Amino acid sequence: MNKIYRSRAPLRLGLAGGGTDVSPYSDIHGGAILNATISLYAYVDIEVTNDGIIHFEAKDLECIECYPIGQTFDTDGKLNLLKGVYNRIMKDHPFEHNGLKIMTLVQAPPGSGLGSSSTLVVALIGAFVGMLNLPMGEYDIAHYAYDIERVDLQLAGGKQDQYAATFGGFNYMEFYGNDKTIVNPLRIKPEYIYELEKNIVLYYTSKSRQSADIIQEQVKNVRSNNAASIEAMHQLKKQSVMMKEALLRGELDQIGKILDFGHNHKKNMATQISNENLDKIYTDAIRAGATGGKISGAGGGGFMMFYCPGTTRYDVIKALEKFRGQNMPFLFTREGLTYWTGTIGA
Repeated sequence: MNKIYRSRAPLRLGLAGGGTDVSPYSDIHGGAILNATISLYAYVDIEVTNDGIIHFEAKDLECIECYPIGQTFDTDGKLNLLKGVYNRIMKDHPFEHNGLKIMTLVQAPPGSGLGSSSTLVVALIGAFVGMLNLPMGEYDIAHYAYDIERVDLQLAGGKQDQYAATFGGFNYMEFYGNDKTIVNPLRIKPEYIYELEKNIVLYYTSKSRQSADIIQEQVKNVRSNNAASIEAMHQLKKQSVMMKEALLRGELDQIGKILDFGHNHKKNMATQISNENLDKIYTDAIRAGATGGKISGAGGGGFMMFYCPGTTRYDVIKALEKFRGQNMPFLFTREGLTYWTGTIGA
């Protein structure tokens, strides 16, 4: 039997503070995020083969690329995340092999706003950590994933997704200059979490987006000292503290208001965060009974979430049917990155 090295890492909902984890704002002013992982995952399988070939396969994208072993792969085309992690592992932790099959599946599309790309990078690293028995802890893995994305692959973005996927659960995260990140796990009572699961509607607009342009505008606004954009980020950082206190105290009736507070300020960070269609979805959800919501991730499309107290979730879901999106059921998860070894073949 051949061994197969497996991993999974959870996607996340950003509940407050979104965007304040992006440099240079976090380096200058300090950022703060509150997020929670959910029961949608990035999965990785690494199978050791003997065919002299590296197989990269993304099952959700229906994309396969195969190459002879013994080379560094260009990352200017398809499957760049898979190739980028492999390149970095072979550079920092070289090992001999006669072929690998690296297979991935992510339960949300790229550009969805749930941190899918960073979560996949974390899961890929986790599978290699298990395979090679690398001495890497949670902070090490999360920072390694950030470095591969932002430095090696030159992908624009913040820092929260890598840490959320690695640590799992509800976390209040602080971001500072010199790559300093502090993850504060929150001890939220189970009944509060159950109520959140019942009251949050996660809605996929069926339109993914490229977050890079939005993030680059946000970065430009900070560097040019755009007062309105920077003040919006200050308010979002304040929102993360408001959300933390409400969750820990069980003041769940405040969640919608806090989400709405952040939604209104976030739109001032960059011009493409919202658009006419997203504004219509948000307005109709509020009319149907939601007390607040947000666009997930950088904005521009992907997932939206709404807080629907009482039994209003059913009315909100009904009201959003005309937009031809998709209601996505989920549960909150406590575990972050997990990796293990299986077997394949007779």
